[in-house]
Amino acid sequence: MSTHQLLPSSPATLPWRGLIHRYRDFLPVSENTPIVSLNEGNTPLVPCCHLADALRTDVEVFVKYEGLNPTGSFKDRGMTMAVSKALEEGSRAVMCASTGNTSASAAAYAARAGMTCAVLIPSGKNVALGKLAQASIAGAKVIRIAGNFDKALEMVKQLTERYPITLVNSLNPYRIEGQKTGSFEIVEQLGGEPPDLHCIPVGNAGNITAYWKGYKELHERGLTDRRPVMWGFQAEGAAPIVHGKPVPEPETIATAIRIGNPASWKQAEAARDESHGLIDMVTDGEITEAYRMLASREGIFCEPASAASVAGLLKMNKLGRLEELRKRLGKKTLRIACVLTGHGLKDPSYATECAEPPVEVPTDMAAVLECLGLEP
Repeated sequence: MSTHQLLPSSPATLPWRGLIHRYRDFLPVSENTPIVSLNEGNTPLVPCCHLADALRTDVEVFVKYEGLNPTGSFKDRGMTMAVSKALEEGSRAVMCASTGNTSASAAAYAARAGMTCAVLIPSGKNVALGKLAQASIAGAKVIRIAGNFDKALEMVKQLTERYPITLVNSLNPYRIEGQKTGSFEIVEQLGGEPPDLHCIPVGNAGNITAYWKGYKELHERGLTDRRPVMWGFQAEGAAPIVHGKPVPEPETIATAIRIGNPASWKQAEAARDESHGLIDMVTDGEITEAYRMLASREGIFCEPASAASVAGLLKMNKLGRLEELRKRLGKKTLRIACVLTGHGLKDPSYATECAEPPVEVPTDMAAVLECLGLEP
């Protein structure tokens, strides 16, 4: 069965006007909701044959490249809903705590809506400059506090409870509503069927919560005949769900998931348990390996945190978990979707650290040919 039963015209045959227009029957909006959109969503699901080959087993692997949303990350899916509903409710200001992507998205959508945006970010090098630049140029009031993301979020919660400002972190239920549309797109892009396995990075845990919510809704409406297994992956230095307790000072090169006390912790555990999946962790080395592989073998440039989904898939395959899953599901070929949450240009400094530096040669054809290992 397929979502096309409810949505008879596919994105290919309709002008794309953003995810609220596309999926409004699944979203808490009405004719009175002023839709604030940058035409987010409709991101590609890219088949990755080199990654599938690296797994050395019978699989089809796709990556949902969310870095091609308007501000370069999946956050735009939730922000179009959160800001639209805030405007509908009469709010004139929004606020968030952020490791970068949320701030960039909130600033852009607030600017679009003519609203004030305030952003609290952690101190130190906890926010990639590409993301900070986006929030600043969009006119947000960016405030750096002495502390990590979790402390910034606690302050935002207190401020938005006391003052007429709308919180737009993933604690805002409309954020989850918007983000769940990623699962609708994956099902449509796979011809109306969900993947067997869905792999996703886990930081504040709103995204795994949202994708699972979307898959469940499709199944409950009779639009799919099953739901995928959910595998979530945290960074080893920021893995509170894996360890079963908050991490006071999380540390990882994957800044977007450098969170020690996820706001959607319980919901993430529910997604894991209800789907008979898992939440595990990957090292910074494993993340970097996957990050470089995606760029150098598949031509897909994502930010480091995004690569946690692929790093986790590679790790679980080495441990024999893919083969176990195949047997459990009774599948000959496993169809796998990995979410890449943000674009590589969000954090270009890490790419320059990982990549080989340019080779300098004289302005001479022979020197260039020699560098390329070619005969003059």
